[in-house]
Amino acid sequence: MKYILKLFIFLPLAIFAQKTTLIKGNVKNNNRIPIENVSVEFGNTGTVTDNNGNYTLRIPVKEEVTIKFSHISYKTFYKVIYAKNRNSIRYSPTLVLKTEKLEEIVVKNNTNAAQGTIKIDATKAKNIIGANAGVENILMTLPGVNNNNELSTQYNVRGGNFDENLVYVNGIEVYRPFLVRSGQQEGLSFINPNMVQNINFSAGGFQAKYGDKLSSVLDITYKKPLEKTISSEVSLLGGSLTFESPFLNNKLQVISSFRYRDNSLFVNSKQIETNFRPRFTDLQSLVTYQISNKLSVSYLSNFSVNNYNYTPISRKTRFGTVADPLELTVFYDGKEETNYFTLFNALSADYKINEKLSLTTTISSYNTQEEEYFDIAASYNLGEVDTTIGSENFGEVNFSEGIGSQINHARNDLDALINTVQVRGTYKNNNQQQWNFGVKYQNENIKERIREWEVIDSLGFAIRPPNTLNNQQPYVPFTGPIIPFQNIREDNNVTINRLSGFTQFNKRTYWKEHEIWYNIGVRAHYWNTRDANKQGKNQVIVSPRAQFAIKPNWKKDMLFRFSGGFYAQPPTYREMKNFNGKINTDVKAQKSTHYVLGMDYSFNLWKRPFKLTTELYYKDMYDINAYAVDNVRIRYRADNVTTAYAYGLDIRLNGEFVPGSESWVSLGYLKTEENINNRGNISRPSDQRIKFGILFQDYVPNLPNLKAYLNLVYNSGVPGGAPAYSDVYEYQQRLRDYKRADLGVSYVFTDAKKQYKTGWLSNFKELTAGLELFNMFDIQNAITNTWVRDVYSKNQYGIPNFMTGRVLNFKFSIKI
Repeated sequence: MKYILKLFIFLPLAIFAQKTTLIKGNVKNNNRIPIENVSVEFGNTGTVTDNNGNYTLRIPVKEEVTIKFSHISYKTFYKVIYAKNRNSIRYSPTLVLKTEKLEEIVVKNNTNAAQGTIKIDATKAKNIIGANAGVENILMTLPGVNNNNELSTQYNVRGGNFDENLVYVNGIEVYRPFLVRSGQQEGLSFINPNMVQNINFSAGGFQAKYGDKLSSVLDITYKKPLEKTISSEVSLLGGSLTFESPFLNNKLQVISSFRYRDNSLFVNSKQIETNFRPRFTDLQSLVTYQISNKLSVSYLSNFSVNNYNYTPISRKTRFGTVADPLELTVFYDGKEETNYFTLFNALSADYKINEKLSLTTTISSYNTQEEEYFDIAASYNLGEVDTTIGSENFGEVNFSEGIGSQINHARNDLDALINTVQVRGTYKNNNQQQWNFGVKYQNENIKERIREWEVIDSLGFAIRPPNTLNNQQPYVPFTGPIIPFQNIREDNNVTINRLSGFTQFNKRTYWKEHEIWYNIGVRAHYWNTRDANKQGKNQVIVSPRAQFAIKPNWKKDMLFRFSGGFYAQPPTYREMKNFNGKINTDVKAQKSTHYVLGMDYSFNLWKRPFKLTTELYYKDMYDINAYAVDNVRIRYRADNVTTAYAYGLDIRLNGEFVPGSESWVSLGYLKTEENINNRGNISRPSDQRIKFGILFQDYVPNLPNLKAYLNLVYNSGVPGGAPAYSDVYEYQQRLRDYKRADLGVSYVFTDAKKQYKTGWLSNFKELTAGLELFNMFDIQNAITNTWVRDVYSKNQYGIPNFMTGRVLNFKFSIKI
């Protein structure tokens, strides 16, 4: 009888044990202190942590459960866990005090890694040190992402150019100015770091749900505020004021931010003496209203005015070798006035039809009105420097090799209007399967008036355009008229209608004991282009893409992924315009095939978490529009006669090099070449072979509120600096390597982790003051060359145009 009784008692326990597994861990706070009496539960089953923060709990096998971690002093935290076998699981969450802000929590999951997407902490993007602090600045610390101009927020990714990157804010594609020539003209990026909630970035092989570009995707989500705050930041480079608050019992959520930027601190550190008065301002707002549990609407707006007034006075640059130094002295007369007026509005509605199906409809309009006016006359003297030791004129110019002048004139106007309507949807069969789909219509109308010319005089002789003079003097006198060295006069009016759509299937499953993710999708894009004479043609492209990832059931935490597909970039207005400003409406889409193989390895070092990410990629490109880059201005051939390729390796190690602070080291190798009209392979303008970057955060152990940020970048030189008219096959010299180190030191008086209940600091949620030292080693980086000629030797000299020098900035930020 007693055996039967034991059977009835232990049989259910044995059956239950076969269908459950053990989950255990340790619960701590942000200061790594164990938390006692945390309730750990799912359904009707639960436990509490002991005085060391430890807990154990049994959960079902092969069933997705949501575990709730709750404590009276901490934010409630939920974790979805799927136990695929009876092996025990260890999970140790970090709980956040209720006084801390939700947006500062970094949620890590395998989904982003499986999709080849890097998730970046929004707080880190805001606080990173850099000439253009913000989202783009932190991207440039990643492998495969490059830019040799600290005044620009634009970036190249894996051999692409600035025009090949998709940027989304709340699912809406955003744009940059059309006429910008130099980084110091750009002003403010559309992305406001004070409003950012989530940042996701993919450097290639991205999903079909994203649009039609060749290089990368930056996907930004703005905040929906949970409490009322006012924050402000003031520095010698400008400032910002941000207001965010919920209203009507959290049904209405508003966040609005005003920014002002002044780049004169950087420009005045250059070798050119100027009168420089930039005014870059913008106002951006996001308003969200929850009409019901199923329907919400949001309105995103951006209003920006960038006035760039630039009056160069003089310049003195010494170059050459120690044995043969030369000096260029230039005196300027005239000024440049560049104005950008931009208005962006978007209205979105999110409708949750049921638990499985949700739809988002968006109507947006983008308008930019740009003026580029300048009249600048420059007179130069190119001379030899006296290097005779003991000479009375030692170090001074004692012989002029070239004297000349030039006049640059422009009266360029552009008006662009882009209207978009799109519908996107998500259908979830269950927690493991999902369909994404969407359709988008876009109308673009761009009107541009170009009046631009340049006259060059060298020692009294007018320089004619290259390859236009059949000189038979003195036997036959030349009687032709004096004409400008460059002269562009065009009136363009282009209309582009686009219709695109996509469908994508996503699934998470298991193969034996191994976890698997994959998605398969396809995009289609139809467009027609018409110029002022209604001439053009209709074109269509289809773009299939796929991703696959597997997380083996190994002791080592590793994930492998492969992605690839066919990517195409239908031409924008910039790509249709050739070097002379003429429009070719028959330009085809540039095309590329991506292959990306990646691996993530998560491990502990010094008892702290680290992650090593490696990606190997290859891109085969054809129907390419070759281009030239001058500072940040891109000019295309607009002829589709080029093929190209790019391959490389990206490595990134990130983790807590210092306890409690995430830093990373990145290394990238890239090779990209192009073949223009079957003339042979040469390096592309973006052929940046080596990239090395460090983003390091530290604090004083005995004074943890004193923090330091180091941003260090090394980029090997790229082909460039050639005269505008040169043949790239005859000029393949490289600019000097780009090296830069920025250091920031700040003292945190109070923040979310350190609050005061009494005293004057109790009035602030955050209060920080600090110093920023840009280009701390005062390295002279060059982005372009100025070309002058010596009429005696017929030589031309490329004098480097140096970027910003060492600059000290003070920054003060508060939040109430």
